[in-house]
Amino acid sequence: MAPVPSKSATRSSAEDVLANESVKAFISGLPAREGWSEPLVQYKSYWFRPGFLERFLLVERHFKPRPDDIILATQPKCGTTWLKALAFSVANRARYDFGDHPLLTRHPQHIVPFIEIPDGAGGCNDIEALPSPRLLATHMPMSLLPADMASCRIVYLCRDPKDALVSRLHFENKLMVEGFTLSMDHAFRMFCEGFSHYGPFWNHCLEYWNESVARPNNVLFLKYEDLKSDPVQAVKKLAEFLDVPFTEEEESSGVAQEVVKLCSFEMLTSLQVNQVGAVQSSRK
Repeated sequence: MAPVPSKSATRSSAEDVLANESVKAFISGLPAREGWSEPLVQYKSYWFRPGFLERFLLVERHFKPRPDDIILATQPKCGTTWLKALAFSVANRARYDFGDHPLLTRHPQHIVPFIEIPDGAGGCNDIEALPSPRLLATHMPMSLLPADMASCRIVYLCRDPKDALVSRLHFENKLMVEGFTLSMDHAFRMFCEGFSHYGPFWNHCLEYWNESVARPNNVLFLKYEDLKSDPVQAVKKLAEFLDVPFTEEEESSGVAQEVVKLCSFEMLTSLQVNQVGAVQSSRK
């Protein structure tokens, strides 16, 4: 598996500037609606923050999926950080020792970059420069991913919508203008109407679920609640899917348990690198 990505210089050109202005003009003409901490725009039946959609549309023009890419897909506030930590640890356990692991000094969001936020979350600026196999993340719906990503392996993590909404509400209120608070009743109505960042929620889940049924060798559908109730079994399932199953020796020495411990909420939140707040630039 590929090592931890490092930052690289951002490339820009007159063509990029023109493309950026063209995308901004396109987004300004999309249906928009207020209600959350900032207005959302609708694109192909889904709602997005304008800045996120702008970056995705720009990246989409240049992003070239590789057959051995591993994509971690989630909706916001549905266990993204946890999935990144688990997948990176499982895939790279032969490369890094648990006592000197990158997760002890770097935030999971920095280690696994987003496709649509290549220069955000403290990650690398140029995902094309990453060596294969790449471990990447996305919040985008399955239907909006590049068609030639069909050969990639995708891991999707779904969460109980009630918990996802509560987490989303707390996060949104941190972004609200001082003196304004989003009520649960209002957030609940919008969420149930399908109006939320990267929503409708169930459409997003259903697209990945259908793909996991149609192509189980390429798409793994996981549930956040299963990870909580039996994380060791979930880690073993993830390892099998990534073609790096735990060996008998690893089983007997408790390597899966060590992965779970390293990536646990208690461990990650106790680290200094994770106590400065999550990555604000991503507004996840």
